[in-house]
Amino acid sequence: MKNGVTIRVAVDRFLGSARCRNPNTRRAYTGVLDRLAGHLDPGRELAATTGQDIADAMAMLWGQAKPATWNRNRAAVASFLVWAARNGYPAPGLPDAVERQPESPDATRALDRAAVERLLTRRDVPLREKTLWRMLYETCARAGEILALDIADLELEARRAKVVSKGGAVEYVYWASGTAHLLPRLLRGRTAGPVFLSERRPGPARRPAARDLCPATGRARLGYDRARVLLDHYTSPGPGLPGWDLHQLRHSGATHLGEANAGLQLIMAKGRWRNPRTAMRYVKPGASAVAEVTELLDITPPRRS
Repeated sequence: MKNGVTIRVAVDRFLGSARCRNPNTRRAYTGVLDRLAGHLDPGRELAATTGQDIADAMAMLWGQAKPATWNRNRAAVASFLVWAARNGYPAPGLPDAVERQPESPDATRALDRAAVERLLTRRDVPLREKTLWRMLYETCARAGEILALDIADLELEARRAKVVSKGGAVEYVYWASGTAHLLPRLLRGRTAGPVFLSERRPGPARRPAARDLCPATGRARLGYDRARVLLDHYTSPGPGLPGWDLHQLRHSGATHLGEANAGLQLIMAKGRWRNPRTAMRYVKPGASAVAEVTELLDITPPRRS
């Protein structure tokens, strides 16, 4: 048993393990586990940390988060603890009370195309957010993939970029003229580093990896949680009411392609889905398309003028 190991050391070893070989996975886990370690005290021995300590920290950090966010962060913590136990570290287990939360399926998850257009043309939305949201919609890519993009991954002339998808495969995503117009403005004066940057430089307590820093500005890569909060802020219909989710832009792009009569194979290729059943969940026609096709069943004879 590897006693005397601090939480910080154990987390760093986990993030450097084969379990986190995929850079997107490592980046997502880093954000969650860094916050957990900071709350628990990074210098504290892992052996002196109980499952209840971790449960209390998770409740403080994410107890008010949406079920999807809670479940995603819980999965990262559980993965770390399982890895630690299997590798000889005195790691506690999560208490039974730290359960996954039910995620209610949303029948209206796909956004109306006009609503997306209104958001992307609003004058009060900053350039960074407008570029990110349009890129997510036009590429039908996962938010983590787009946030992980570096300037070196972009092929601006071809309107495409290389992303590392689930499983570690390198694939291309493609965007349309809206993103093509915004990207050069966003990148002006920068030739290296992350495409999407945070508002300010990181403090000395949380120094990101070199590849997550812009060499020109010193600012760090924009994180998923911050991007999610900003979309929610700009789309919330009122105080205390939830706004849109980043994934809805990917889902809506695929749905709108289906409503434009794009074939399932093309939609699968666009969103890089392998399984037709998975793709069909995302291309559920919206209310306007269902209303339009219903007119084909109208057997009422036309009125005479």
